[in-house]
Amino acid sequence: MNQTPLNAISHFRHIRRANAKHRVRILAVLSACLLAGVLLTLMLGQSFTPLSTVLRVLGGADVPGASFTVRELRLPRAVVSVLVGACFGLGGIAFQTMLRNPLASPDIIGISTGASTGAVFAIVVLSLSGPAVSLVAIAAGLGVALLIYTLSWRQGVAGGRLILIGIGLAAMLQSITAYLLMRAPSWTLQEALRWITGSVNGAQLDQALPLFIALLLFGGLLLSRRRDLETLRMGDDLAAGLGVRLAVTRAVVVITAVALVAFATAVSGPVAFVAFLSGPIAARLMGRNGSLLVPSALVGALLVLLGDYAGQFLLPARYPVGIVTGVLGAPYLLYLIVRDNKTQGTL
Repeated sequence: MNQTPLNAISHFRHIRRANAKHRVRILAVLSACLLAGVLLTLMLGQSFTPLSTVLRVLGGADVPGASFTVRELRLPRAVVSVLVGACFGLGGIAFQTMLRNPLASPDIIGISTGASTGAVFAIVVLSLSGPAVSLVAIAAGLGVALLIYTLSWRQGVAGGRLILIGIGLAAMLQSITAYLLMRAPSWTLQEALRWITGSVNGAQLDQALPLFIALLLFGGLLLSRRRDLETLRMGDDLAAGLGVRLAVTRAVVVITAVALVAFATAVSGPVAFVAFLSGPIAARLMGRNGSLLVPSALVGALLVLLGDYAGQFLLPARYPVGIVTGVLGAPYLLYLIVRDNKTQGTL
């Protein structure tokens, strides 16, 4: 009489253990790939630096001919790429999970565009530079997110409505950016262009500290809500029935995800499609095994790190990382739109 329930419980526990082991393996592989990618970008470039020399330089040794290349040129670029990618990956999967739609990514619905438009406005109109531009970009990203959320509110936020409003605002902001670039004097045009393509050219280690703090603060807050966020996948009614405070959870997710994307955009500009691609890639690797927040952060870091290296050294000419990730992300975006139109007839 009791064998069947006991066997079912044992089988369930076995599945949970297998899923947990699979999750640990995938996270370990992603972490190892990221570490290997960082070391390779420190070793390879216009000149080759042996791994032993790289490790000596990282340990603080002064190696003639290698210290400047590794410590001043390659290391800041690698660190900023990893942090920017992790922020975009976390912000993207948070929106996609909350709204249960892969199109609900900050770089699709206009949040990244808002931050870059704010930065271009600060450079061209306000004649600002340095950290002041980053602050304006962060404020603009947060402001656009609030506007999108407000305009899409109709006794709740529907994912499709928010996405359509975000796409419309993104198009309007892109037009504003184009107008500002037409007005830009030649001496500010090059700096302004970085904010519409996405690039880690000229990255400095002092840019990494505020980005790292933002990742710890907002990423940690987002991780603290990972169970509620995962429950939202099953629908609002079921999530509310399981005790999730929908309004509080959505507010925390929106604020933290937008802040992560805004801080990343303030450093690198809007690196196209990283927030959009990280979550689906992580989901394909992990399956349904728990939260996708950490896997998406690792995938995002890999995308920016390897995309930047490919743009610098593996293509016929040098391209910023935003061009490389844009080429990767555009076909997937078209695929999603075609698939959704076939299954639903609408976004």
